[in-house]
Amino acid sequence: MPWALLAAGALAMFAAASSGTTRAPFLLDMARDLSTSLPLVADLVAATSISWAITGMLAGAGSDRWGRRPFLVLGPFALCGTLVGIATAPNFLMVTLWSVAAGGCSGMFTGVIFAETSARVAEGQQGRALGWVMSGQSLTLLLGVPIAAFLGAYIGWRGVNLCIGILALASAVGLFVTTGGRPSSGRAVGTQRPSTRAALSWPVMRLLAMGIAERICYGLTIVYFATFLQSTYDVSLRAVALPLAIFASGNILGTILGGQLADRFADRLMIFAVAMLASGVAALALFGWRASMPVSVGFGFLYVFLNAIARPAMMAGLAQVPAHVRGTVMGWNVTCSSVGWMGAAGLGGWMLGLDGFSGFGPLTAVVAVIAAGLALVRR
Repeated sequence: MPWALLAAGALAMFAAASSGTTRAPFLLDMARDLSTSLPLVADLVAATSISWAITGMLAGAGSDRWGRRPFLVLGPFALCGTLVGIATAPNFLMVTLWSVAAGGCSGMFTGVIFAETSARVAEGQQGRALGWVMSGQSLTLLLGVPIAAFLGAYIGWRGVNLCIGILALASAVGLFVTTGGRPSSGRAVGTQRPSTRAALSWPVMRLLAMGIAERICYGLTIVYFATFLQSTYDVSLRAVALPLAIFASGNILGTILGGQLADRFADRLMIFAVAMLASGVAALALFGWRASMPVSVGFGFLYVFLNAIARPAMMAGLAQVPAHVRGTVMGWNVTCSSVGWMGAAGLGGWMLGLDGFSGFGPLTAVVAVIAAGLALVRR
């Protein structure tokens, strides 16, 4: 296992995810500082996701043609520059422009990291390797947001962005060092010209659709879990800090276990389907049985643990495409993940207005069944 590359990739994923997620504790502060409304500041997440989705698709295809290393190094380096821009922006318009640019820079390398990682490990190690890289994103919830909130009390939201910029710069250096040696472009090992049409075959499209459904299920709980606890048990944001840490630890443990299972069992789609169906049942219990806050936290841990098991299996399946189109496929996976996140936000807001949190369990279960069905049909 190329542990140095995995560490650099995980750090890059941590920096990319933190560039947007750690904004959550500072929405009110940003609104006051920039003399704008809270909803407008919150909408920065959607703007970032759109640019992230677009560049993820373009960078993936570009890495198949020109090599992965330029995207892996220049992407985090440019992200550092955009975070400095956010930290020094004088008004909301400039913060918006720099945030959109930050999302675009994140999309430049997040999909390419998965393509590079899967190319540098044996097939029997791809699930674990991709799981370790994905853990960088999971650590954002466990460490990134709490640390950002703590540091923000002393250096403000602008200082937090500068700190994340330093992490992005460190990941650029790490990826520069660890991606040297043999060529990292799929073109180096084959003579076929990369083709988006060839990359997006029906099996790949089905895997990408599974990824959208899985991200919707994941996002419905990630985005609204803290609000669910606050509104259900009438507690403060400070009181949900420990439950959120427990919740995030379930995500990390599930990702690691999912990588192990994906490498040990040949039928990865069955692993995905079983994990999604089990998570659907857990979602029904999470939002339907509100006996006490510890019970809800326990079901939240179980839900996100089961959901996280599914993703490495799906990613390992995507990694099986030919090397000369792997970057294109992983780039589309980033785009589809962004679609899933936006779908989760939209469906969650619609359900809150329609039936409150009581409808979240059935909604999540239905999407989980759809994801499992896509995995089982002609697997």
